[in-house]
Amino acid sequence: MANATNVRVRFCPSPTGNPHVGLVRTALFNWAFARHTGGTMVFRIEDTDAARDSEESYNQLLDSLRWLGLDWDEGPEVGGPHAPYRQSQRMDLYKDVAQKLLDGGYAYYCYCSTEELDTRREAARAAGRPSGYDGHCRVLTAEQAEAYKAEGREPIVRFRMPDEPITFTDLVRGELTFTPENVPDYGIVRANGAPLYTLVNPVDDALMEITHVLRGEDLLSSTPRQIALYKALIELGIAKEIPSFGHLPYVMGEGNKKLSKRDPQSSLNLYRERGFLPEGLLNYLSLLGWSLAPDRDIFSLDEMVAAFDIADVNPNPARFDLKKAESINADHIRMLDPKTFVEACGPWLKAPGAPWAPEDFDQAAWEAIAPHAQTRLTVLSDITQNVDFLFLPEPVEDEASWTKAMKEGSDALLKTAREKLAAADWNAEALKAAVLAAGEEHGLKLGKAQAPVRVAVTGRTVGLPLFESLEVLGREKTLARVDRALEKLTA
Repeated sequence: MANATNVRVRFCPSPTGNPHVGLVRTALFNWAFARHTGGTMVFRIEDTDAARDSEESYNQLLDSLRWLGLDWDEGPEVGGPHAPYRQSQRMDLYKDVAQKLLDGGYAYYCYCSTEELDTRREAARAAGRPSGYDGHCRVLTAEQAEAYKAEGREPIVRFRMPDEPITFTDLVRGELTFTPENVPDYGIVRANGAPLYTLVNPVDDALMEITHVLRGEDLLSSTPRQIALYKALIELGIAKEIPSFGHLPYVMGEGNKKLSKRDPQSSLNLYRERGFLPEGLLNYLSLLGWSLAPDRDIFSLDEMVAAFDIADVNPNPARFDLKKAESINADHIRMLDPKTFVEACGPWLKAPGAPWAPEDFDQAAWEAIAPHAQTRLTVLSDITQNVDFLFLPEPVEDEASWTKAMKEGSDALLKTAREKLAAADWNAEALKAAVLAAGEEHGLKLGKAQAPVRVAVTGRTVGLPLFESLEVLGREKTLARVDRALEKLTA
């Protein structure tokens, strides 16, 4: 197996559908391992399935990695000594390797039909034997092969597995052994000549001199097959060494089931649209199987790179916890410098879908209120409902908030508050003193006194600090909104 010098890892997704957070976790661990060891990150596209792959998904993958900041050293748009990095452009290479495997006796043609295979598998199961391929075509005479051809059968190519156990040391799970009866001969080329994943993936790893294969646990069962293929490729002079394998734990969703592409919370695009920061999302995903320290959940990518060791990955399944992901993202939002935070919220504040007209957005007001918003956001998309009172002509109408805040006597309180606000200096401290004084006149503490003012001005019972908000909104708009609330209360 490969050692840790000159580390070369790869991330090789198929361009199908939206990127999955489990896929991102795999990319992150490979990237962190490469950066920690000073190695090379190879980005390769496995697009041999024309029926499922799409150019749109391919472009999404590249865009997603760029957004996350997971750069690669070889691959699409970067190039490298092992180009091309899309499998669809490497078909002649796979055909050549398949022929060498056939010529060397490492593979053979299998003429069994699907129906025959199903029948024999059922019989094996009924007899309590393993139901994998039974080696029927392993040793065909020339006459038998010709007879099958005469019937019009199109053969697949199968790799000939060795008859002894295969043992390897998984970087995450330790030593594992697979016995021959549990790893039967397997197909590497379809009857139409198209190469299968079982061939192209290890062949590309061999030719690209990948030293460490870090991938999901769902691919663990294919490892003994790939190790046997590697040994054949080494004997044929195609591969130099067998890479080290490390299988990352499952990411579990609701009900402790594996998080699938059908689960809404699995889509990377969802987190991007909601306004997760790349560093916040990656921080959380790194915790799905790894940790910087027992008492530290919040850290930067640089800190992760400095500490990351694949041997520290926990083999047990990791449960995806949306609330924890949001909490960690909130911490990263608070860690942004103020200018970066202001800019990061721009796509939501200035987007065509914002709830206010573009001409009503006030950049100066936004920059003034931003420090108070930064401490309260979980995701960046929350910003619109936190600051809409600044840019909408009127506050939002939330009847539940109105009913909760406007109790008996609220009209008298608001009238007193308006008088004191109108006479106050227009800064947060003076405005707080004005509302406090109004409350005292009516036998109310500040919390009770400010509730009607907040709803009159912002439309909601909760939000950013009230007096800082009034200061930014301005005297004229604040008093006009209190007047409208009084009109509604006394109508």
